[in-house]
Amino acid sequence: LHDDPEEQQIDKIRAAIRASHRFESFAGERHRCAVKWYIDGHDYFWAVSEIIDSAQQCIYILDWWLTPELYLRRPPSDFPEWRLDRLLKRKAEQGVKVYICVYKEITQTMNMSSNHTKEALQALHPNIKVMRHPDHIGTEHDVQFWSHHEKLLVVDHHRACVGGLDLCFGRWDTHNHPLADAHPTDFSRTLFPGQDYNNGRVLDFQQVDNFVSNQISILETARMPWHDVHMSVAGEVVLDIVQHFIERWNKVKKEKYSDDLLVFSLLSLPAASENVCSLPSTYAWLAFPPRTVKYPNEYIPDEGESSGGLHRVGHRLRNKFQELEHPAEHDGLNALTPFEPPRGITANYHEDNFPPIHGSCNVQVVRSVSDWSHGVLTEKSIQNAYIQLIREASHFIYIENQFFVSNAGDKGPVKNKIAQALTERILEAAHNGQKFKVCLYPQLGRLFDSNASFKVIVVIPEVPGFSGDIQKENAIQTIMAAQWRAINRGGHSIYEQIRAAGFEPTDYIRFYHLRSYDRINGPASFINEMAQNSGVSFFQAQIAQARLFIGDDGQWHQDTIKINTPAVVRSPDDVKDLGTTDKNKTEVVEEVKFPPSSSEAAHTVRQFQGGASRSDDDVSDSVAQHKMEDSTGLRDEQWLGSEQEERDCIVSELLYIHSKLMIVDDRRVIMGSANINDRSQKGDGDSEIALVVEDTHTIPCTMDGRPYSAARFAASLRRKIMRGWNVQLSEMKAFANVTTLEHLGLIPPQFCESGREPVTSFMRAVPYPTEDETQLEEDQQVADPLSEDFLQLWQNTAARNRQIFGEIFRTVPTDLVRNWDQYKAFLPNVKTGHIASDMSLPQVKEKLASIRGALVTAPLDFLIEEKKLTSDENPDWLGLNPTLPIYI
Repeated sequence: LHDDPEEQQIDKIRAAIRASHRFESFAGERHRCAVKWYIDGHDYFWAVSEIIDSAQQCIYILDWWLTPELYLRRPPSDFPEWRLDRLLKRKAEQGVKVYICVYKEITQTMNMSSNHTKEALQALHPNIKVMRHPDHIGTEHDVQFWSHHEKLLVVDHHRACVGGLDLCFGRWDTHNHPLADAHPTDFSRTLFPGQDYNNGRVLDFQQVDNFVSNQISILETARMPWHDVHMSVAGEVVLDIVQHFIERWNKVKKEKYSDDLLVFSLLSLPAASENVCSLPSTYAWLAFPPRTVKYPNEYIPDEGESSGGLHRVGHRLRNKFQELEHPAEHDGLNALTPFEPPRGITANYHEDNFPPIHGSCNVQVVRSVSDWSHGVLTEKSIQNAYIQLIREASHFIYIENQFFVSNAGDKGPVKNKIAQALTERILEAAHNGQKFKVCLYPQLGRLFDSNASFKVIVVIPEVPGFSGDIQKENAIQTIMAAQWRAINRGGHSIYEQIRAAGFEPTDYIRFYHLRSYDRINGPASFINEMAQNSGVSFFQAQIAQARLFIGDDGQWHQDTIKINTPAVVRSPDDVKDLGTTDKNKTEVVEEVKFPPSSSEAAHTVRQFQGGASRSDDDVSDSVAQHKMEDSTGLRDEQWLGSEQEERDCIVSELLYIHSKLMIVDDRRVIMGSANINDRSQKGDGDSEIALVVEDTHTIPCTMDGRPYSAARFAASLRRKIMRGWNVQLSEMKAFANVTTLEHLGLIPPQFCESGREPVTSFMRAVPYPTEDETQLEEDQQVADPLSEDFLQLWQNTAARNRQIFGEIFRTVPTDLVRNWDQYKAFLPNVKTGHIASDMSLPQVKEKLASIRGALVTAPLDFLIEEKKLTSDENPDWLGLNPTLPIYI
């Protein structure tokens, strides 16, 4: 309650600090910082491996879910030493102190097994400490709904990472976003080992303390691909991030472990002074680092400059990290000022032999924290930043987010006002007097108004990432309904308010999803032949390979593994499968004994692979790359099975968007862990962290056809993302007159077939400069987000891809389904994600060959006749559902 006088005085000091900062954040804007962006896990996790490997004194990690057995570099067979637990153990053995704080999940409803995270990592070395928080119902400090949701890494107080990617199963992915990972003649090429091959839409993770558990069949079920973004930063802003971590660590220490025996282990003291008192199984108090005393001139290239001029990162960090000798002096409280120097013996050691990295970006840390999560009064500077950046936008806003739950008005239980800020800013632009000239393509329908000079593009997942049937799962329905109430239904939405003001909302704001396709290399006749010849089943070999990935240095105890497929939902009259799944039921394909040793596992894999009567080197294990700028096409792909078998192996799945990103005017970026929903935005819900970045290094371009200076960081990020979802403009312009054509993607495929692929600049850690792509022809096509050419390219690509996916797979959601009766009638009689059309295989492949990128239009009329879902009379939206905060 913060009713203690001393505590209230501290609150006043913090409030004064926040009031002096933009967005009412605990931290101010920091200048000359170096920042790099990463798109998807392949690039980011490689950078993480570099940053952690560079650690010489300390590593801090905050995470919603952390998987110790996560491979940061892949294929795993080529990089066994780059598994996260092995890397952390290596650093700990070198004397690096590792501090990790993870969310303690509600075990009855969630499957992250934070206890496994803690036990597995702390068993590796005494220098690794893991705390879990919060405790739940029945404890003194119980928290019912909320989670710690940050995804944060700091090394040596010198470099940090902030964004949307947890260090856990299911997050690593390439720009290709493959749905398939079957390699029948060479299991060592596996990219997604064990539970890393997952599809959260059909079967949630199970018993993740086991590397392999309730494994879905990779021969039948597509994985759900994962799109996300993250940043690495260096410079003065890192100390703000350090402050956030230390405040959290000390809050949890005070709440849960204040009576623990104290470890005194002051880094940077002479060797004779170290470990004056060392007592096992304790958690130290952490001291805040001092501000850097000196800033020697150090040249660091801006993004886009040649790596040839790159200077070394710097010298070993010393005395920026301390464990507190006398915790009573601080009583475990947070700093009164952003960087109050530590008292006592630690204050005497302030050498600074790690020259700072300078860049061109102004960066500010914002966050969502409160008493339960951080021991402070509620701060919602992330929501403040979103709203202010939207209000200050002049031209264009691009949003990617896992959710879009917000309130565009003043009614209903949703409290955050991001949707309202968007509505007000759009209406302000509309009232400025533009007249509408709408571009039309007959096959694709209405485009954006090409004369409206303010536009918003929002990309969110097709369906929330929960398993089960849309009609049966309350969580899915509630979130989708909440999003529709923000977008276009319920009486107070963005679209409804804009229309009520006399304007067409789709001229200003549009919503989109992502979807992909692939082919599983699993012809049944070939798989069965190999099993018969070898005496080993495919799944026995698959589990044996997983046993090799585990190695002999872990603590796993598994006997039998069940290979499952999700049980399909049957029609009421039980005459057909409904092309969707039941989250509570699975069908066991095979039970496999877990090999007790690596040697036995290796023998099993060799035995199965030896059963092949032919090579399948000419058969691709994934064809997802053909929607990119590939040198070959889907029509060139070979198949060494029957036509029906190939048809059975073609699959589609939504491409799950987990990003938490907004780019404004190609100048400002906010990126972090916060979703657009009340949980993340209101401050006293989930704890979150984000960075607001504005690059002072500008590049010349156009905005709405007029000369413009864009910030390199924002513009290069937005263009790279959009190039991944699009086709070439020259091809799109011809679409109105060509029924089938060969589209070209705008970024090349990202292959990860061996450990010999080149390490690109996009994979390297800050301050390594990112290659300049702004002069590429493909980049120029998406450079002006308000140009008529770009808007045609964007909307036509999305509409064309949506049309093809619908024709072949009968995907839902769809605008063809407006009520539950139509929903039941529409669902196809096929396995989830498989072909649902009677067109011939050549026709299917011809259609798929014309898909480029992953962008699809959002079917906003899906279930629109089911008024009860979004009505103000629904008990959810009257605030009568006590569990509603879980979902919104």
